[in-house]
Amino acid sequence: MINFTGWWKCTVMSLMLLSNKYRGSYSGDMIIDCMSLCCLFPDLIPPSVCNLLNSSTIYANNEVSLAEVDIYGFDYDYTLALYSDALNTMIYNTARDFLIEHFKYPEGIRKYDYIPNFAARGLHYDIQKGLLMKIDAFHYIQLGTGPKVKQFMDIFSIPEMTLLAVANDFFISNDIEYDPEHLYKDVSEAIGMVHIKGYMYKWIMQDLEKYILGGDETYAVLHRLVSHGKKLFLITNSPFSFVDKGMRYMVGKDWRDFFDVVIVQADKPHFFNDCVKPFRRLDGNGDLQWDKINSLDKGQIYKQGNLYDFLRLTGWRGSSVLYFGDHLYSDLADLMLRHGWRTGAIVPELDLETKVVNTEQYAQSLTWLQALTGLLERMQMHRDSQSREVLQDWLKEREELRLRTKNLFNPQFGSIFRTCHNPTYFSRRLCRFSDVYMASISCLLNYDLSYTFYPRRTPLQHEAPLWMDQLCTGCMKTPFLEEMAHIR
Repeated sequence: MINFTGWWKCTVMSLMLLSNKYRGSYSGDMIIDCMSLCCLFPDLIPPSVCNLLNSSTIYANNEVSLAEVDIYGFDYDYTLALYSDALNTMIYNTARDFLIEHFKYPEGIRKYDYIPNFAARGLHYDIQKGLLMKIDAFHYIQLGTGPKVKQFMDIFSIPEMTLLAVANDFFISNDIEYDPEHLYKDVSEAIGMVHIKGYMYKWIMQDLEKYILGGDETYAVLHRLVSHGKKLFLITNSPFSFVDKGMRYMVGKDWRDFFDVVIVQADKPHFFNDCVKPFRRLDGNGDLQWDKINSLDKGQIYKQGNLYDFLRLTGWRGSSVLYFGDHLYSDLADLMLRHGWRTGAIVPELDLETKVVNTEQYAQSLTWLQALTGLLERMQMHRDSQSREVLQDWLKEREELRLRTKNLFNPQFGSIFRTCHNPTYFSRRLCRFSDVYMASISCLLNYDLSYTFYPRRTPLQHEAPLWMDQLCTGCMKTPFLEEMAHIR
């Protein structure tokens, strides 16, 4: 019979060797090497963390066969056109100046410069407390029944979150009483003025090279789809002059030849869920025409309208349509829930997040974090003083590892997809409203247009992982650039 006390003591000491705190602190007959540890606890040490994730991968929430997709639709901002961080800086600086000069906020706020890696998409703001926070998928409903909470799902909202945070910091640091709800309204209006007054459009149109990224790849995607006989359409909230300037820069002066239907100033999400506004045609100069719209013709530009008339006039319905957008609510939710289109979410943050996941530091931290969690779960029934002391040290180190992995993504809020062990509310909405998601539409260049995306059968909590591709979503059985180069 095994002497359990001695076995437990020996195991504890050997596990301590893996801990940063205890590594190298013990010697002699109390030490067991890591191989012995793996023999004692083979199920606690996870398989090697994959460092082969490719930022150009398309990830599937639902099974999607591109062979069945005949019509591809696109949003414009942060879908066809990706923007540099310089744009967020300009939005923040201008809104901050509006807050000071128009709303008469203290001049001291001007000393706060924009922090590029401060806020993250998907955060929530407690309007009554002035608190910016990340919420996991399982606690949002409880929170939603209490305080007033605003979720920031738009990439354009990152400067707004940063301005809210610095304004709150200024008042708190200077011991000035203020109303967080009133501050939220003023900051929201200041950010809105940047867009309403057309500043953002003006900046981009004056310096396309500075603000627009990946124009060549946008052209390559559109050209490839059209050359394979696919129909394309564009539905955007942006004005025609702005879209035309950007598309000429990325695709060329004949960019409209790629699209069967072009709709600007669509007023999404209302475009998708009401049938009030009729379509209006714009002439070649962008001037509004008042003729009745009986068909949506290639080469024409249409303004406003609604999805019900769009479906009636085009006949494009169901899973033969795949629409791409960056905003989970305004672009994708109604199409997924009410109209049966396939949806693709553009998540530029994936580029950075996959690079972090591929680092050795992240792999080591996550491996030991998983092992510690399993140890805590298994050994918590031991109540002697020595065991309880070790368990407390493991709890402390587990929290340190959580912070370490979080900081690799974003020192304030961590990954946009996960909070501790739970998915974020953003991550759950992403799974709910998108069939596939990717860093940019250029990821389509890596796949044959008859390719089928299969979601991984990730194990539930009561299931055991049986296949390696459950543990390596995004690398196993996923085409990489070098493997699919003949498609480009």
